Amino acid sequence: MDLSDLVPSVRHLAFLPHIRDLSIAYALAFLIGWNREREDRSAGMRTFPLVAIAACGFIQAAEGLVRGEAEAMARIVEGVITGIGFIGGGAILKDGGQVHGTATAASLWATGAIGIAVGLANYDVAVVICLFTIATLYALSRLKPEKP
Repeated sequence: MDLSDLVPSVRHLAFLPHIRDLSIAYALAFLIGWNREREDRSAGMRTFPLVAIAACGFIQAAEGLVRGEAEAMARIVEGVITGIGFIGGGAILKDGGQVHGTATAASLWATGAIGIAVGLANYDVAVVICLFTIATLYALSRLKPEKP
């Protein structure tokens, strides 16, 4: 038995496509996280990119195992969506009669969708989700009435 039989060949590893996709997911999510950080929310510049790259990473990691099996990939996506919903639920706080953090939770969910879209090479979908999320957080927050 040769040592090369035990160690996988580096020539077959494809780092650059993964680095590209994780970087795209990171950059798109950073724009959303920056808003949440500026608004002094519980999740911000660290959380949002991590959610996006984790979602993208789960898709990329499963890709080789489930290639050509749409139903198997759908189960992976479903698990990621459920996990992100759990994280978002942690961002929602009830204080007396008021509920806070719903926009942050929804933004986390959208960020997970960005990561999934990038992981599935649907970059156009990821960019559109990012643009709509940013528009909602930046533009619509100006329409919200000020609290006394």
